[in-house]
Amino acid sequence: MQTVSVSQIQRNLHQLNEFDIIEIIDKKRNQTKGYFLDSSYKPLIDEIIHQKEQQDSNLLKIVGIVGDSQGTTRDSLRDERLARYA
Repeated sequence: MQTVSVSQIQRNLHQLNEFDIIEIIDKKRNQTKGYFLDSSYKPLIDEIIHQKEQQDSNLLKIVGIVGDSQGTTRDSLRDERLARYA
């Protein structure tokens, strides 16, 4: 995987055409800003997103069976779990 800074992309946008996966970093803050994936990976990414949404949907259905599910979201469940161990 090639690592490219934000400023390098601004100067040489054509670099994105040379690789399938590029890690985009901010050199000043030494942080990863994101990843560039070639459009050939779109079907794979769409499938992963679909699977994740299906898992979340199944989780909320189970919560609805067990208890009161009004207003229950994935984030509220996570916050509730973290509050128990804080």
